[in-house]
Amino acid sequence: MPGLGTSFGRGAATNFTQDLANSDCILIMGSNMAEAHPVGFRWPMRAKGAGATLIHVDPRFSRTSALCDMFVGIRAGADVAFLGGVVNYVLTHDKWFKEYVTAYTNAATIIEQGFEDAEDLDGLFSGYRPESGTYDPKGGNWAYEGGSGKEQKKSEPGQHGTHGYGLMGVAEAGDAPRTDPTFQHPRCVFQILKRHFARYTPDVVAEVCGCRPEEMVRVAELLCANSGRDRTSAIVYAVGWTQHTTGVQIIRTAGILQLLLGNVGRPGGGIMAMRGHSSIQGSTDVSTLYDTLPGYLPQPVAHADHESLQRYLDKEGIKTGYWSNFPEFVVSLLKAYYGPAATPDNEFGFGWLPRVDGDHSHLVTFDRMSRGGVTGFFLFGQNPAGGGMNAGLQRAALRNLDWLVVADWFETESAVFWKDDPNGPPAKDIKTEVFFIPAAGHVEKEGTLTNTQRLLQWHNKALDPPGEARSDAWFVYQLGKRLRALYAGSTDPKDAPLLNLTWDYEYDHPHTLPDGTVSRIAGEPDVEKVLQEINGYQTAETDPRSGRPKLLPGFSALKADGSTACGCWVYSGVYPEPGRNRANRRERTPGNPVEPNWGFAWPHNRRVLYNRASADPEGRPWSERKRYIWWDEAQSRWVGPDEPDFEPGKAPSYRPPEGARGMAAIGGDQPFIMKTDGLGWLYAPKGAKDGPLPCHYEPLESPVRNLLYPQQASSPTVRTFAGPLNSVVQGPTAAFPLVAFTFRLTEHYLSGPMSRFNSWLNELMPEMFAEIGPELAAARGVANGDWVTVRSARGAIECRALVTPRIKALTVDGRAVHQVGLPFHWGFAGEVVGGNANDLTAIVAEANVSMHEGKVFACQLEVGRHGGNPPAATKIAVPWPTRDPVPDTPRSAQPEGGFAHGG
Repeated sequence: MPGLGTSFGRGAATNFTQDLANSDCILIMGSNMAEAHPVGFRWPMRAKGAGATLIHVDPRFSRTSALCDMFVGIRAGADVAFLGGVVNYVLTHDKWFKEYVTAYTNAATIIEQGFEDAEDLDGLFSGYRPESGTYDPKGGNWAYEGGSGKEQKKSEPGQHGTHGYGLMGVAEAGDAPRTDPTFQHPRCVFQILKRHFARYTPDVVAEVCGCRPEEMVRVAELLCANSGRDRTSAIVYAVGWTQHTTGVQIIRTAGILQLLLGNVGRPGGGIMAMRGHSSIQGSTDVSTLYDTLPGYLPQPVAHADHESLQRYLDKEGIKTGYWSNFPEFVVSLLKAYYGPAATPDNEFGFGWLPRVDGDHSHLVTFDRMSRGGVTGFFLFGQNPAGGGMNAGLQRAALRNLDWLVVADWFETESAVFWKDDPNGPPAKDIKTEVFFIPAAGHVEKEGTLTNTQRLLQWHNKALDPPGEARSDAWFVYQLGKRLRALYAGSTDPKDAPLLNLTWDYEYDHPHTLPDGTVSRIAGEPDVEKVLQEINGYQTAETDPRSGRPKLLPGFSALKADGSTACGCWVYSGVYPEPGRNRANRRERTPGNPVEPNWGFAWPHNRRVLYNRASADPEGRPWSERKRYIWWDEAQSRWVGPDEPDFEPGKAPSYRPPEGARGMAAIGGDQPFIMKTDGLGWLYAPKGAKDGPLPCHYEPLESPVRNLLYPQQASSPTVRTFAGPLNSVVQGPTAAFPLVAFTFRLTEHYLSGPMSRFNSWLNELMPEMFAEIGPELAAARGVANGDWVTVRSARGAIECRALVTPRIKALTVDGRAVHQVGLPFHWGFAGEVVGGNANDLTAIVAEANVSMHEGKVFACQLEVGRHGGNPPAATKIAVPWPTRDPVPDTPRSAQPEGGFAHGG
């Protein structure tokens, strides 16, 4: 989220998946789209059919690679170096889209005197606090020169989440900063950018990544040739970018590249952040994160700055751009939470919101749990015992709980860890009381899912769940009702937050299923009422058609006086009137490829974000071929096939008066309305906790030294969690000389709960394996199909070897570096079982969102089952069970072609 939010203003995909068909070139990196998102991959293929060039950059040749025009193999964890080389090529060869960059980015803005780049400090930026491993942007002079940033408070050490950094990574950088439209000032962003990426030459990039210099140059040439007035290129990524200690900065580098090439806000351009589940985007929008409220509002912290509503608004609010409506968003959310009990006299119930008193992210919580610091835990749709990083530690953490509730379809590793963990103690020694709640499947419940492209789509319930299985909504709703009943009548102030919640979502009439029968499930909440509350309503005005509060048409109607309630401002408009659930629309729009009547995309049904940038500063399309949104002088408004992501009637010629605030401070030629200056950020004065510009840092565990910044191996802000269950080997070591990375298969899903209990999928992909190249196989004496043991500093697993030229030895720093690819779908629960790749990964966290580094770590590989000695403090399980009747079938008896997992 911060990578995109800091660059453009919102932490979400800029375009919609179908728009990839309009691309002239697509760079897929950090994603195996053909196998991980096969339905969405039809659109790149459609673009290819129309003449577009598809490029895949990845450690492993996959089905995506096979369908692309160009494949470049690189070392896992070297993405910033590769992209930095492309940025350097664009700058040094003068290929940047000058009119776009000049008008729509902060390239001309001058940075404060005293700022020192990583180029000056060998891998560190000014403002680094070595005692805490954090940056102080204020002390490092990261801000714009000439703005009001000087008066801003310094961020407090130890703060987590967004606090102290502003909303969505767009904290106020100051009013009217100094600029140099000629781009000649040595401290203007453009010159800082050129100096910063100058060392990322093709030769250096090749030496770091393991590719050839001409491969990186060719990728840069293709992107440059397919970007500009008449052509656009897109970038597609997934968890292959996010799950790194440099993940935010990888995405930031892509954002810089797309701004330089003029591809943001335009059809066939942008950055597609491919989400791995049906509502991963929705879980961040409506917020399952500990430090944000729905709509990306910061959760209040236990700090004086958040003691009162006004102080919170003053601290977190922003004076210019659309985030200036922050008070309207917050007060309306409080009214949705607490209804009539939220009044101006009690600050709309702001004091009832929980305060964050530390880092409660997943990794930190499980580290604390492993030390006995957590009593009980609820698990919905999650499987940390199988899918969590350093899953062995996470299972040990679950053994420290007093109680655990698991709501799921199947008895996952997290439900049966107490009795089936091959590495665990006997069941009689486990103190955790586990409650397994049977959950409803997706066809047995209804509601909205928010997909990759921010599209809310309603799914109807087809039938009741079997037996005592219930939906997640039923469970949470009934739990809330029972808790409120327990505290009913209490006058203790600490019980007020629970008792004052709006908590009435009963069906007005019996719920009828599609076949005409009445649902037998008592107490199921009417999730359409929930969606209506999320949409928002007038608190004192009733709709005569429904007899319920009048629904809001969109977030522009929100007020800060308590007259509106809204559960998630970015979703407002999805249910604007009774009977009009826009998420449930399935209307085609002939002649309009945007398909605006299919579902509802936040915000306000805009399919391409920042689409004001699809026109030039005067409001004219950059070209007829790439016409999308433009200014119609006759109508005095922005028009086109999409909803303008801009004030519809603000003319391109509008210039803010001095001292303007809110949207009045955003000019008619400033497309990035969520930013304080209306511009895309090549350089981030705030918003990224690990630096204003990306740097190549090695993964925390790497067999390679940092060739770009020799004094700074890994990210200086990475967080580690020392302990006997989480050993980490930093830097090159003879014990773990190989680069391991994880990947997914089409036939299985995540850690396996939704696929390894399915006999048909298990037949297609029955067994865990390690994918290695012929060079490594020869060096280790491994033949295709042999049993091998893969070790890391955390543990060891056994699996079959898949020897394939899809993974090749790379020459890095003058020597051969080998890589091991591991699918992450197996564990000890399910119809088929096997070694768990997540037992090998570590718990480490990047600075911005505590994301783990599951996509790269150091390992060793040996032939045979459980060969060698286990690492200290690690028990190796007895051989993992298998349903293969002949698990040790000799290679001579195997079908010609060898191993069945060839794919």
